[in-house]
Amino acid sequence: MTSTRIDAALLVPGRGDPIADGSVVMEGSRIAYAGPTDAAPAADSVVSVATVMPGIWECHGHFFGMTDPDVLPGALSNPTATRGARATRDMAAMLAAGVTSVREVGGLGIDLRHAVDDGSIVGPSIYGAGRILSTTGGHADVHAYPLDFVTSHPDTVGLICDGVPEALKAVRQNLRRGAAVIKICASGGVMSEIDHPIHQQFSGDELKAIVDEAGRAERAVAAHCHGKPGIMAALEAGVTTIEHGSYLDEEAAEAMVETGAILVPTRFVIHELLQMEERLPAYAFRKGKMVAEHHERAMKIAVSAGVKMATGTDIIVSGEMYNRCTAEIALLINAGLPPLDALEAATANGPETLGGQAPLSGQLKEDYDADVIAVDFNPLEDWAPWGDPDRVTHIWKNGASVKG
Repeated sequence: MTSTRIDAALLVPGRGDPIADGSVVMEGSRIAYAGPTDAAPAADSVVSVATVMPGIWECHGHFFGMTDPDVLPGALSNPTATRGARATRDMAAMLAAGVTSVREVGGLGIDLRHAVDDGSIVGPSIYGAGRILSTTGGHADVHAYPLDFVTSHPDTVGLICDGVPEALKAVRQNLRRGAAVIKICASGGVMSEIDHPIHQQFSGDELKAIVDEAGRAERAVAAHCHGKPGIMAALEAGVTTIEHGSYLDEEAAEAMVETGAILVPTRFVIHELLQMEERLPAYAFRKGKMVAEHHERAMKIAVSAGVKMATGTDIIVSGEMYNRCTAEIALLINAGLPPLDALEAATANGPETLGGQAPLSGQLKEDYDADVIAVDFNPLEDWAPWGDPDRVTHIWKNGASVKG
């Protein structure tokens, strides 16, 4: 088994204190050592870099393969093969940007992961949710299309279910496809036509049934939530993560700390939507502006309360945005999260969003997955380079060099 040693001026372990003049030794697909260089064992090859850290976790990813931001109806009118081809390019772009693992909360990744795993295509490790659970008229419904067409179409983004029996069946259908996480819409959203982002979707009984059923298979539940009613109901049901959290207040933040739920704020998509007025349906831009006004305040409340966070972009449009996906780290810091905490959100906290399915990943630690990246800057002092894939000089995935 060959070994590689990475010597760095700065080692950021993912969780814990950074180490000046640190080294990582990889043996095969595992990390054999991470610590001071002067105590590092010899290896077959040595690489010198500026900063070494764990590979980035994208915890709210989508591989829809859509070129138009109006994703929900677009999935019904674009061939799956076409979308899959575009998504393949997007996956490669994310990996080249330093993202070695993606928790994909809806999209084609649940199927494309097989081609990544067998080496047919290049991309990060994918932990997919499959189709997004939604109520009739909910965020993942396509409101402008006839309901029977939406529910019978094989390529809809959402899996519509009403009542406890249908909710249980929907969870089981995704588990049958190998879902690593279950994604639900606990509130309305921005990119859906008639629902309101504040309003709760799914009843308490439905939410509890979904969480319990997923839990029996050791699957976490990721809850799309903008409004506080949905946040509180989802937390009471026992979800693992709250996605977006735009209307989170002090009470909701306290509940997240008490339950140990993780917030995936998705600052990236908020930032991007406000620059896409000409491409968005009028209702989506209007709701995007409304949500953005509250999201920054919610972030400050979450930081102050000590809510655990994980990075996620919610990129939905195929193309160049996937190259800039690590900009989420800088956006979280600019919103008030300390730089070291933001790096932990982007690395060590990522696997925890999968609950019982969490791999040994996200940290430079003995026996952990050898998903490692190097950047040519000090991310504790300068975070502006995040979002520029050229500043990521080296990438190893499962110990194999894929960049640099």
